[in-house]
Amino acid sequence: MALRAEHEIHTRRKGRNVGVGLMLGGFVLLIMVLTFVKITQTDFARSPGTTTPAAGTAGGTD
Repeated sequence: MALRAEHEIHTRRKGRNVGVGLMLGGFVLLIMVLTFVKITQTDFARSPGTTTPAAGTAGGTD
């Protein structure tokens, strides 16, 4: 039994599948990097207009 030659449509599909796989891998890598940067960021800044509770209070309203 001889091996059959690969049909042209399979060659085109393989090229598309590799492209989609690379794009998916790049997207996953981007999400991982953004998550890592967000988790390890230490210079947290409050948004303008927010106030901190006064010292000695529980932070709630009376």
